[in-house]
Amino acid sequence: MDSPFKADAVKGKVALITGGGSGIGLEMSTQFGKHGASIAIMGRRKQVLDSAVSELRSLGIQAVGFEGDVRKQEDAKRVVESTFQHFGRLDILVNAAAGNFLVSAEDLSPNGFRTVMDIDAVGTFTMCHEALKYLKKGGPGRGSSGGGTILNISVTLHYTAAWYQVHVSAAKAAVDATTRNLALEWGTDYDIRVNGIAPGPIGDTPGMSKLAPAEINSKARDYMPLYKLGDKWDIAMAALYLTSDAGKFINGTVIVVDGGLWLSRPRHLPKEAVKQLSRTVEKRSRNAPVGVPISKL
Repeated sequence: MDSPFKADAVKGKVALITGGGSGIGLEMSTQFGKHGASIAIMGRRKQVLDSAVSELRSLGIQAVGFEGDVRKQEDAKRVVESTFQHFGRLDILVNAAAGNFLVSAEDLSPNGFRTVMDIDAVGTFTMCHEALKYLKKGGPGRGSSGGGTILNISVTLHYTAAWYQVHVSAAKAAVDATTRNLALEWGTDYDIRVNGIAPGPIGDTPGMSKLAPAEINSKARDYMPLYKLGDKWDIAMAALYLTSDAGKFINGTVIVVDGGLWLSRPRHLPKEAVKQLSRTVEKRSRNAPVGVPISKL
């Protein structure tokens, strides 16, 4: 699909995207680049990074990749500083690195729980913490211009509850709390906007292949009426909106991009049955004898 945004929507800006070498992260990297931004991506696998950077450059996008683990503060610091040294500024930080797998609570080890918390929640804060110096108003490369933007990728699982996702639900709840608190503090003190996106199921991504294999996906519509797969493009367009001037007055918000899926509930009765039932209940109510209350006084 064609982008609804102008080609220069984020022209001149520099975006650092963790997990930017594949899936949703790579699509955001691509769309930011197509709309004028220079791109730095961070990831743990050199082969994935090299492939992504090559793909971006083939599109005429200025791009560079840095190996690093968001769980390690020294890596976060090095990658943020390297991005600044390479491009001379940092305007947008996107925290898209995440860990996930299906597992029941009793089969999830504390170490497994901690690992996802470290990647998603602690990693998100660590990247924000190290990027603050360059994103805040008046920081290096910014002069007296306004502050930059942070975008945290979340989920909707913790809005209610989710089967076999206690680790991710807990981690992303922490991410959303971080988003809101940093929006308050850093928006006030440093003119930095901090927002989030909560994607629904997105086709052709590593996450979907692990969390919704074909055996599950084929049955999803039976109990989730609004279930359908979104595109990586959908998330990238939301990211462009929030990080461009179009979203300049949005701060501390997590936008759900899932086609309404998180609202889904099974339809227990078909519409025709509801009409018939309603008529029956109404008729019964009209024909019921009206009792005269007896005073106890």
